[in-house]
Amino acid sequence: MIGLRLKMFLLVAILFGIIYAIVSMIAYSLGVESFYFYLLFSVFLIFIQYMIGPKIVEMVMRVKYVDKNEMPELHSMVEELASKAHIPTPKVGVAEIPIPNAFAFGRWRKDGRVCVTRGILRLLDKDELRAVLAHEITHLKNYDVLFITLLSVIPIVLYRIGWHLLVFGGRGNRREGGAPLALVGLAAFIFYFITNLLILYASRIREFFADAGAVKLGSRPHILASALYKLVYGSARTDKEAMREYEGLKAFFLNDPSRALNEIYELKELDLDRSGTIDEAELSTLSRKGVKVSFADKLMEILSTHPNMLKRIKQLSKYENASLL
Repeated sequence: MIGLRLKMFLLVAILFGIIYAIVSMIAYSLGVESFYFYLLFSVFLIFIQYMIGPKIVEMVMRVKYVDKNEMPELHSMVEELASKAHIPTPKVGVAEIPIPNAFAFGRWRKDGRVCVTRGILRLLDKDELRAVLAHEITHLKNYDVLFITLLSVIPIVLYRIGWHLLVFGGRGNRREGGAPLALVGLAAFIFYFITNLLILYASRIREFFADAGAVKLGSRPHILASALYKLVYGSARTDKEAMREYEGLKAFFLNDPSRALNEIYELKELDLDRSGTIDEAELSTLSRKGVKVSFADKLMEILSTHPNMLKRIKQLSKYENASLL
């Protein structure tokens, strides 16, 4: 997964470059030659988010960790996949939320956690669940949870800088030749929106690579495609109030539940025999067809944490076997 890591490192460099530029502008406007305080403060915010992030996810998702005696089959699948991926076996949890989904998180590989929701356990068969777990194990293997954690704090820092300078910048004070603080605040807000788009792009990249990783770990492409297909329909049936409660953490999910209703219309033609699954023949048929995505759907994808589902399943159709990856 060198391509993923390279893209992620480039995004980290770009985003921290933006922070550097904004902080430099602030320092110059204030007549401060050194801005190490701001830099250290940004690093401190990242560290705090990195350390407490898993606890926040656990609380919001109502995660309960289970042992081998409680869910032996689930543990067995996670252990087998972790061994194949050459990573430490993550903790296994069940999230007591109605949305059918799964997610992985943690501070580092030895701190990895893989969780499934009650909804997904009722929705998928054994092979589909294993494909989903392989996808989540790949997230841990690729360190992309760490990258997203590091990246996601940057818009927060820019938003706080922008808000503070727009509110208080009118009072103060600029160095001769420097920009007014209010202008710097406006620039911070502009970069806030830009960095948000870059982070959404990073989030979409990691989903494609996790799908490919699941195939490398032995999941058949049509099995993962079928699992994704079922998750879309399961999410569409979920109570909308329950969906809003977890809106802020949907980047952790396997798919974007809030887009499920739109995705149903795109995916309905894939299930040719109306069996509620996508079999090998149906995925093969898709591989020979072009995929047309409307302008509205392309725009929605740019603003989403997850790739367009039809494009994602189309990509899976290209993976006839792991040697193609």
